[in-house]
Amino acid sequence: MLKAKTNSAREFFQQRMPLYRNNPPLFFREVTGFRSDDWQRSAALDLAGSPKVSVKSGHGVGKTAFEANAILWFLSCFSFARVVATAPTMQQLNDVLWAEVEKWRSRSPLLCQLLTWTKTYVYVNGYEKRWFAVAKTASKPENMQGFHEDNMLIVVDEASGVEDEIMEAILATLSGGNNKLLMCANPTRTSGTFYDSHTRDRAMYKCHTVSSLDSKRTNKDNISAFIRKYGAESNVVKVRVYGEFPTQEDDVYIPLFLIEGSFSIELDLKKIERISIGCDVARYGDDETVIVTNVDGEISMPVIRKGQDLMKTVGDLVIIYRKLLDNHPKYKGKVYVNIDDTGLGGGVTDRLQEVAKEQRLHRMVIVPVNFGGKIPDEKASAYYSNITTYMWSIVRDMLESSKLRLINDDELAAQLSIRKYTVSSNGKIELESKKEMKKRGVGSPDRADALALSCYREKIFDLGSLI
Repeated sequence: MLKAKTNSAREFFQQRMPLYRNNPPLFFREVTGFRSDDWQRSAALDLAGSPKVSVKSGHGVGKTAFEANAILWFLSCFSFARVVATAPTMQQLNDVLWAEVEKWRSRSPLLCQLLTWTKTYVYVNGYEKRWFAVAKTASKPENMQGFHEDNMLIVVDEASGVEDEIMEAILATLSGGNNKLLMCANPTRTSGTFYDSHTRDRAMYKCHTVSSLDSKRTNKDNISAFIRKYGAESNVVKVRVYGEFPTQEDDVYIPLFLIEGSFSIELDLKKIERISIGCDVARYGDDETVIVTNVDGEISMPVIRKGQDLMKTVGDLVIIYRKLLDNHPKYKGKVYVNIDDTGLGGGVTDRLQEVAKEQRLHRMVIVPVNFGGKIPDEKASAYYSNITTYMWSIVRDMLESSKLRLINDDELAAQLSIRKYTVSSNGKIELESKKEMKKRGVGSPDRADALALSCYREKIFDLGSLI
């Protein structure tokens, strides 16, 4: 019975294949049920007629769905096709792109008959060894070598984050008669193969730029608020909304490419060395109370709340402390709770100390941090003007050394990437004050400060963090 169904699916494709090969949107509509937006339709037709297509875009425009359907199209429509799907990290590749491939395959009765999906392969039934798509992480050049077939498609997701040596290995495999390359990414870096595909090598590619403002899939009210908050010319808006490459801003302390690059870092958390919590307490009506957890550089933000309910914040910290210990039973160290002790934060510190004593939270170490206080590291005080700059330097240093994996949060990325710095007459680096940020229309960087608090240690000064 299954064989008969498979044969009927093949007969259908044999009849429709000449049309599908030149018209991927028709395949999407009739086979997977995917309804293409204008840019997806245009890019798909370019992929059918050209060897190389490069798409840069803002967030939420449907890149992953397009890539997944392009993979299924090529695999289904070309004899003994070989498709290689890759991304900078296993999480991005397996949990996002490869899962999207299965989502659309499983929705199609025809493809369910024709194709079998596994965690790393999708293959044509009866041709497992010769006719397939494979997921390979773009972590080393050898992963991309050895793939040669007349009909071959390589799809590179988040291509802006793939290193040049890996892209060189990918390009070297494209020697067959019907070999194609599809690259898609948010344009986070102004160097590398993906950047070149839209600049100096543009003549070799069919290029597309997709703004989140033009997509039917995005929330325009949220986007407009984001643009008003951080400015149409800010790098975070250029990259995350307009799908444009960032401009170089020499006076920004933490460049956007470091922040965006941290989303795809894979940390080794087999043996956890340190767990810490950062808490920035809201001061005014529009400010946020933010709690950040930091497990050896793995960042999450379990609490983001408008308002100043100090006792609720204390309760949140106790619950988060317990959850961290429950979730990491092999960790035997302390949990450091670093609280902005300036102003209202002092009330959180005082009450949490009482609760920790009452409930015998012996592994909780409460660290009050006064943003107006002195830098605790004597060496660092020779290079940084104040404790805020010192804490942000720790974040920058961890990003530069790939020891921090941030959550992909628009507000956090904006707050980190928009703050400027100066070098004073005494040679010390000084971050722009919140008062100065407010003058140019930028709000309080509560999420970024909570992150900095989570990374804070009294003595971890490293010359590598200097400008």
